[in-house]
Amino acid sequence: MSTDASNTDDDLKERVTNFLRRNFPQIQMHGGSAAIQHLDREEGEVTIMLGGACSGCGISPMTIQAIKSRMVKEIPEIEKVNAETGMGGDGGHGGMSPSFPGESDSDDSDSDEGPQAPF
Repeated sequence: MSTDASNTDDDLKERVTNFLRRNFPQIQMHGGSAAIQHLDREEGEVTIMLGGACSGCGISPMTIQAIKSRMVKEIPEIEKVNAETGMGGDGGHGGMSPSFPGESDSDDSDSDEGPQAPF
């Protein structure tokens, strides 16, 4: 890889990192973290790993969707964003399921009270 390509990759990685810092401070405020796992400039693809409290948070799918939609708009070189929480590798839709206070696995149709917010 040439020095120019390396500098361009470093610049893109820095812009993605700055995007995460600037747009998602609430991730850190709630005990979560976000890090670049993989960046492929040629394919225009980045993989972000959400960790810490994100790995069980019921709103992590919404966080992932926000990252995906905003990043491709703000950083033109990025065409596809993959984001994972470590809960099955698909944004929290597989593997372990997040649970919340007040939520149970049983289908209790007598109760009309929904799950409580996790914060």
